[in-house]
Amino acid sequence: MPALICGSLAFDTITTFPGRFAQQILPEQVHILNVSFLVPTLRREWGGCAGNIAYTHKLLGGEPVILAALGNDGDDYLQRLRELGIDTSSVLVEPGHYTAQAIIITDQDNNQITAFHPGAMSDSHRAPVPARADLGIAIIAPDGREAMLTHAAQLHDAGVPFIFDPGQQLPMFDGKELHAFVERASWVALNDYEARMLAERIGCGVPELSRLPGVHGIVVTLGPEGCDLWEDGRSTRIPGVAALEVLDPTGCGDAFRAGLLYGLERGWTLARSAALGNRLGALKIAHRGGQNHRFEAAALID
Repeated sequence: MPALICGSLAFDTITTFPGRFAQQILPEQVHILNVSFLVPTLRREWGGCAGNIAYTHKLLGGEPVILAALGNDGDDYLQRLRELGIDTSSVLVEPGHYTAQAIIITDQDNNQITAFHPGAMSDSHRAPVPARADLGIAIIAPDGREAMLTHAAQLHDAGVPFIFDPGQQLPMFDGKELHAFVERASWVALNDYEARMLAERIGCGVPELSRLPGVHGIVVTLGPEGCDLWEDGRSTRIPGVAALEVLDPTGCGDAFRAGLLYGLERGWTLARSAALGNRLGALKIAHRGGQNHRFEAAALID
């Protein structure tokens, strides 16, 4: 069944800093921070959470449907998605804006600093959840604030189970709004930093949130260590997968979520779905950009 992927479509400008951010940023001087990083490499890639998730989901054999917004410079991106066989019927094109842009600096320890211009993404709430009876699952990935609120409510009202994946947009919401997201979601996916922030803003720990009615599980990713799954107050560690090479962490979380989405859509256990996500994250990190990795799905799916 088709999976609705709500989130951003963006162009990623990716640069590499050959040193360590920690050596350039003095903690006691952050109140007057003024730093410049020399970045000898620069690439422009297709990106955005919705685009990255849909790319990997399609490679797995899924049927992704993107709900997102592009700007007046997005024709090539739209054509690329269509050539990949991805359903773009719910993509809004906003002629008065540029497509969202992310400028990413990665240091030698794979820490990242990102500047993000939302562009057309700010109007993505004007594209509603499509009235389709065939949608089996959805994900609310990072997007415009109003879009995330609107699409979560629409999916809940339509009875479509979804993963809530706030990512870097989590700070835009207060505790009441975040609690409403979690209550409506069937699953929640966060990294360990986001999980701590979510718990702090809601005033309730992850174990307690995993006991809420309707929440089937909370996934907390831990980078190379794998992820913790919280189900009904109990935690299970799913070990990470060693990468053949570590080149670029951009889009690793999106590759993980594509695997999670693919498995849950097919009725797999949360553990099996997360294990696939771990394999995909390790595979993606060996390739530059969020949409340049390739694989044979049969070799990854156990």
